[in-house]
Amino acid sequence: MKKWTGLLLVFGWVFCIVLDAQADILVLVHGYLSDASTWESSGITTQLEQNQWHRADVLITTPMGVRRMPIPRPTGAPGAVSGNTVYLAELPSTAPLGIQADHLQAMLLFLANQHPKEKIILVGHSVGGVVARLVLVRTPIPNVSTLITIASPHLGTPLAEEALDATSNIWPVEVVKDFFGGDEYQTLKYSRGLYIDIVRPWPGSLLHWLNNQPHPAVRYISIVRSQPFVLWGDMLVPGASQDMNNVPPLSGKSTLYTTTSGHILNPGDGLLLTQILKGL
Repeated sequence: MKKWTGLLLVFGWVFCIVLDAQADILVLVHGYLSDASTWESSGITTQLEQNQWHRADVLITTPMGVRRMPIPRPTGAPGAVSGNTVYLAELPSTAPLGIQADHLQAMLLFLANQHPKEKIILVGHSVGGVVARLVLVRTPIPNVSTLITIASPHLGTPLAEEALDATSNIWPVEVVKDFFGGDEYQTLKYSRGLYIDIVRPWPGSLLHWLNNQPHPAVRYISIVRSQPFVLWGDMLVPGASQDMNNVPPLSGKSTLYTTTSGHILNPGDGLLLTQILKGL
């Protein structure tokens, strides 16, 4: 009888450990002129799904609060599965950094409330990585353990300055550009607030302020592009700007990975993310 009682106690103990085990939450944050679907179209969510990171929902903000919308799954993909889960943040990608950060902050606080015991891992592509870092610096977010950024302009990009110059015109030049510039020129104009935020830092700029603030004690990982003819970086963001070690409060604190690809997301990013996540 004592033997069976002991076995029952052991099984009960193991069962309680299994029940208490918690999964992790992965939040993917898209970049400029993009949306949540880019993580699907690039093949990254498929790579994650194949490595036990299961699709959950797209997060959007509304006047009524944060809403969860099902991620459109490809044919044959499994439905909701318990375990590590992936959320996609939908942000207004042409808005200034502060506005995008307000949206993401609401989403992360929502998730922290929905998953009070799970770790939250943030992955931001391009401007999305800077938005995520801004949120962490501005507001304590419970349970965030890691920030991974992919090709993000932490030190700004000269292309933002060029875009500002291209849209800084007086009459009648502005009228001519409005008439002949088409949709692309209008997009540049609508994005001026964002461009101002991601120029190379200067005293008084948002990036200068952000890069001189104390950062929370989470794990930082920088994925930096390295392309031929660019030396280090890609055609949009210099390599030094993509490395969070060049942000003074994070000097020597960010693990660095380099990938030989362009600025946009690709399936290789999914493979690299799965390798990184296994080591967290």
